[in-house]
Amino acid sequence: MTDRMNVESFNLDHTKVAAPYVRIADHKELPGGDVLIKYDVRFSQPNKGHLEMPAIHSIEHLTAEHMRNHTDKLIDFSPMGCQTGFYALMLGVEPEEFYGLLEQTLRDILDATEVPAANEVQCGWGANHSLNDAQQAVRSFLEHRSEWETVDA
Repeated sequence: MTDRMNVESFNLDHTKVAAPYVRIADHKELPGGDVLIKYDVRFSQPNKGHLEMPAIHSIEHLTAEHMRNHTDKLIDFSPMGCQTGFYALMLGVEPEEFYGLLEQTLRDILDATEVPAANEVQCGWGANHSLNDAQQAVRSFLEHRSEWETVDA
């Protein structure tokens, strides 16, 4: 890999990271002075493991809803196509604050009794959810909280 690519994650050597972790994937200052910070929230080791789609879909719904109970600075929380984690796009939320918001939100998920908007009216594939699988993945991710800031293997 010699040429730099336009997509930041395509320039990340996925063989040299150790999931789970949280890292800044992008940091942009907008013309008006706002700062966007994109976090790579990696649950599974790339090319070694992945989350199943019902768990991913449910974590996406749960986090998108519950994190907004703690901050108005979440712009988006989206799954990675490789199914190993998520991207969180935040407005000016620096890492120390983000870790706290993420931990609080994941603990909310452990207490959840249902996946919000998991129905055909509010979701494009409302049947593709698993609260149990989402909670298992979140529990495992939280058990490794002390490792979130260590990205390199």
